[in-house]
Amino acid sequence: MVELLIVVVVIGILAAMAIPRFQSTKGKAYLAAVKSDLKNLSTAEESFFYEHRSYTTDLDSLKAVSSSGVVLTVISANANGWAATGYHPNSYPHTCALFYGAVTAVAPATIEGQIACN
Repeated sequence: MVELLIVVVVIGILAAMAIPRFQSTKGKAYLAAVKSDLKNLSTAEESFFYEHRSYTTDLDSLKAVSSSGVVLTVISANANGWAATGYHPNSYPHTCALFYGAVTAVAPATIEGQIACN
């Protein structure tokens, strides 16, 4: 009986060490999904531009599909460029941003075409 109790305690200790590591891994996966969706949004914006000679803020027009839980927002778009942000509610407070062309950069993005996260 004592041996069984010791085994249960050891399993509990191992689980207590593994759960925080698992939570960290989930957070990284959510952040990777946001970055991937912003990159896909970039491709969709460029496709839209080649057809209409302007960028758009309407995600439905772009036919952009985001990953489960990811929230994408195109902040501004015109014939000269576009800017967007993305986040996942479970990776809060991490927000990622991306911009192209002659539009105002959206924080935390500072370099055109480079996804930046805070």
